[in-house]
Amino acid sequence: MTERKRIVIGTRGSKLALWQAEWVKSQLLGLYPDLVVELEKIKTTGDKILDVPLAKVGGKGLFVKEIEEALVRGEVDLAVHSMKDVPTGFPENLHLAVICRREDPRDALITQERQEGTAIRSFKELPQRATVGTSSLRRSCQLLSLRPDLRIAQLRGNLDTRLRKLDEGQFDVIILAAAGVKRLGWASRITEILDPSISLPAIGQGAVGIECRRDDRFINGLLAPLDHPETTICVTAERAFLARLEGGCQVPIAAHARLEGAKIVMNGLVGSVTGDRIIRGTISGPREEAAGLGVKLAEEVLARGAGDILREVYGTMLPPVDGEAAS
Repeated sequence: MTERKRIVIGTRGSKLALWQAEWVKSQLLGLYPDLVVELEKIKTTGDKILDVPLAKVGGKGLFVKEIEEALVRGEVDLAVHSMKDVPTGFPENLHLAVICRREDPRDALITQERQEGTAIRSFKELPQRATVGTSSLRRSCQLLSLRPDLRIAQLRGNLDTRLRKLDEGQFDVIILAAAGVKRLGWASRITEILDPSISLPAIGQGAVGIECRRDDRFINGLLAPLDHPETTICVTAERAFLARLEGGCQVPIAAHARLEGAKIVMNGLVGSVTGDRIIRGTISGPREEAAGLGVKLAEEVLARGAGDILREVYGTMLPPVDGEAAS
């Protein structure tokens, strides 16, 4: 193995992406103090498309494609991704080397910041026809299934922009991934962590993955200590569920796996865009069978009509182009 003293991490330029890349850099420097680690910011298609709902863009890979192309060309040595942005298939010679320890995988409800305190303290207290900001069909379909009266409004931009729009009164509440809010130091803004029975998380939500070239033995060896086995098992099950459904994370598909002793337990769902139909399922089994259990749960929901819902979603919402969803 030829040792290298300098490596380059490919990353998006958003604050959250940079936080994740800097965290991976700090972990590597903690293990290898003599290593020189540089960040290369790469603008992805998803970063450029800000005026169109992501579900209208469609496909898989919106937030990783350009970074993967830099990996293939050898311009960067590894790529740091939010796992919920990573398609289940990889270009030839690229693979997911490790999945790091997961943060809170759940969704967070955030209300307007007011000096006298907010009147809304939980999802249950949302007034009739409240305006909810979210860019996720997964979130909106689940919320509408519980509260058809809610008005869903598109929410794009970085965390600062989203919070500003909320506080300006454009929304009554917004829904974000709790992990990103916590990582960027805004945990105090979270009004309520939503129970998965209200909003089942996205596949891989809260986990950071590192992609690299399969044949780069040096980089693969360097990254190996960053893998978190328990997170890897859970995310593997969730991604197997998604892969069998042939979905991207801008489609109303959700899954969350957790370990209970020697067992893995996973909940999954497929929903219509309007939330009038949601097919849920639960499965458990040995943690060693994580991928197989994910496929089995997908087969179960397909047998109960999820395929019809997905065909409708793909036919009416998603044109046949490459891309994927954001936070």
